[in-house]
Amino acid sequence: MSAADEQLVLDLGHRVASGLEDFLPAPGNRDALAWLQRWPAWPAPALVLYGPEGSGKSHLARIWAERSGALRLDPAALPEPEAEDPLAWVLDPAEPLPDELGLLRLYNQLKERGGHLLLTASRPVSAWRIELPDLASRLRAAPAVALGPPDDALLGAVLLKLFSDRQLVATEGVIAYLIRHMERSFGAARAVVARLDALSLRRRRPITIALARAALDEAPHEQT
Repeated sequence: MSAADEQLVLDLGHRVASGLEDFLPAPGNRDALAWLQRWPAWPAPALVLYGPEGSGKSHLARIWAERSGALRLDPAALPEPEAEDPLAWVLDPAEPLPDELGLLRLYNQLKERGGHLLLTASRPVSAWRIELPDLASRLRAAPAVALGPPDDALLGAVLLKLFSDRQLVATEGVIAYLIRHMERSFGAARAVVARLDALSLRRRRPITIALARAALDEAPHEQT
């Protein structure tokens, strides 16, 4: 198809389903979900969720924030602890760490008041660079839950959800083809669905295996 046959694509955005009813339980994330549902009976003031990009950390953080009434921390401007501050906060992402002293003060205040802090990261706390020994000891003692890579069933469900978020229709054959040939990560799933959405609009074609192959062929060019 020539460039003249392709439509101009306008980025009009799409709905992202992010509630508990939209979360997809699987072996790689059940432990994390169980920990969030266990709140407020956590054994420490903080809980760390870690895993690769797109593994569901932010989705889980939003679910917990809705349940707990937690507010999102701005890493660039941590609040000075006040007696009337909320008892639940989310720091997503937590690495690289923001103001360490500010985070230590917030942690200590939450501990004193029985509050909680949820942190997300791509790596376990043991791999973080933490200068303050007191903060390092507190975070390394916090429960930490890894989100694992997706199996075929979860990757297929994630692809279906991503297509649904964009109001796109993909057949079982397209989903099966993508599972067999794409990089096995949630980030890659999000990227290939975005490419398919754009290709379908530009070429004015439905989403087929041929279009899926073209979208995967485009993937290396996005890295440059």
